[in-house]
Amino acid sequence: MTGTGHIVKSYDEELDSVRNTIAEMGGLAEAQLEAAIRALTERNTELALRTIEDDAEVDELERSVDNMAIRVLALRNPVADDLRLVISALKIASLLERVADYSKNIAKRVIALNQAPAVTPMSAIPRMGELVRRMIDDTLTAYAKGDSELAYDVWVRDQEVDQLYSSMFRELLTFMMEDPRSITSCTHLIFMAKNIERIGDHMTNIAEIIIYQVTGKAPTEKRPKGDKTSVTMIDNVPSGK
Repeated sequence: MTGTGHIVKSYDEELDSVRNTIAEMGGLAEAQLEAAIRALTERNTELALRTIEDDAEVDELERSVDNMAIRVLALRNPVADDLRLVISALKIASLLERVADYSKNIAKRVIALNQAPAVTPMSAIPRMGELVRRMIDDTLTAYAKGDSELAYDVWVRDQEVDQLYSSMFRELLTFMMEDPRSITSCTHLIFMAKNIERIGDHMTNIAEIIIYQVTGKAPTEKRPKGDKTSVTMIDNVPSGK
């Protein structure tokens, strides 16, 4: 996005600072997810620990966005496009902070998993992680360029992540039933997959915010979803007699 060309140059600089901090937050959140997945595939406890520690930097950036946005609202009295930009930044910063939290949770479970033998269904986690990482990357590009079409593409792409999560969920349930010794490890993997799926959800939420920020209108159709795990859970519960 380009500057809005206000008469007061410092106003444009303040808005640019908000945008740049959001971009920095997003880059760190993406890197944190990538590191958490790599720590899993490499069984690298040290990398997992560093990923957990990196969450503090994202938290600090969220506070910076909050402070900058409050300052702009209080001193500049923004309207129209500027007001949407500031309000959107507040919402996006909160969602990116949650994305980093989910990556931190994945890293914590990596440490626990590394205490047990590797389980076969783990290979689906990196596939999910890469899908969501690309969603993050495209969302950040859409935000930087004010590209509502790319944001919409991210918005509809979440269904693919949901479907992969549902498939993996069923696979892990089957694996646990066949080998009860794997229950603890597979449970960690299910929670990890759910964390990744939730990151995908947050990307679609940010995409909606970008669409609204750019066009002034939110998507009107219902968001496509592919998560069938609630049905899967019901189907796998023995009926009472």
